[in-house]
Amino acid sequence: MKVLDLHGTRHEEVERLLENFVLLNKPPLTVITGNSEYMITTLVQFCIKYDIRCEQWASNGEFKIL
Repeated sequence: MKVLDLHGTRHEEVERLLENFVLLNKPPLTVITGNSEYMITTLVQFCIKYDIRCEQWASNGEFKIL
């Protein structure tokens, strides 16, 4: 399973990285946001925008794209 770890990523780069990662790879995928409220919100809004199913996984900062 492919993983995108957003730790240390600048906020202005997050949506572009999500688009490249999620739209160019087959699910299931893992996105690690950490505890950053900004990263979590951006990921959730991205999934809503593209009608993509995502679930929060084992920890608060790990999401599965299904």
